[in-house]
Amino acid sequence: MKDLFDLTGKVALVTGGTHGIGLAVGLLLGKAGAKVCVNDLQDDKLLSCKESFKKEGLDVFTLKFNVTDEKDVDKGISLIEKSVGSVDILVNNAGIIKRIPILDMSISDYKQVIDVDLVAPLIISKRVAPKMIAKRSGKIINMCSMMSVYGRNTVSAYASAKGGLKLLTQSMTCEWAKYNIQINGIGPGYIATSQTAPIRENGHPFNDLVMTRTPAGRWGEPEDVANAALFLASKASNFVNGHILYVDGGILANFGYVKGENEI
Repeated sequence: MKDLFDLTGKVALVTGGTHGIGLAVGLLLGKAGAKVCVNDLQDDKLLSCKESFKKEGLDVFTLKFNVTDEKDVDKGISLIEKSVGSVDILVNNAGIIKRIPILDMSISDYKQVIDVDLVAPLIISKRVAPKMIAKRSGKIINMCSMMSVYGRNTVSAYASAKGGLKLLTQSMTCEWAKYNIQINGIGPGYIATSQTAPIRENGHPFNDLVMTRTPAGRWGEPEDVANAALFLASKASNFVNGHILYVDGGILANFGYVKGENEI
């Protein structure tokens, strides 16, 4: 059983994996034996990431590169290949969101979200895929969203990008699955991170929405998403391809659920 989830010797790159979901994913892949690499643009975040890995008795290779810049990505991946090895597992986790009504959103803001959340996964995947193809082995995990399925007010750019990322994931599958590369996505639900802390307080309208509409009756934890990433990064998912695994406590299955009303 252990062999199914053993990543010993594998090189994993988690983009933007210095905090939150990305950090939880990197830590779990590291515990499974992978040599984890994490990028960011801020030195303080990379240092904090190193400390988090150190506390768990793990090593991590950190580096700076801009996921939206093809030349910078090439330099970063080349450094990983030289220092650690070619990437076996890519987790396209880096992302941003801008909560702005459509009529108030500038085109430059819209394009920035699209560049980070949709174009960057393509840039990085194109850079690592040729060596995966040559080895006839690889895992690519794109961090999608519930917004890959439906929209909400003020998140037009984010939903556009994540909807596109879902179809990019499936298109990559159509072209690369024949090389024994598994390309899948994860769609996190509402996850308890530092970013969501202000809206998770009791009495906050959004917290009430999540708690009453999620059949599981709780916010997700970053580790819940990391568990799904480990499955998709492991041998256990070798015939899973083009799938978006929603880790959402069931909210997409029944968005009309209200706690108490539907219980017997």
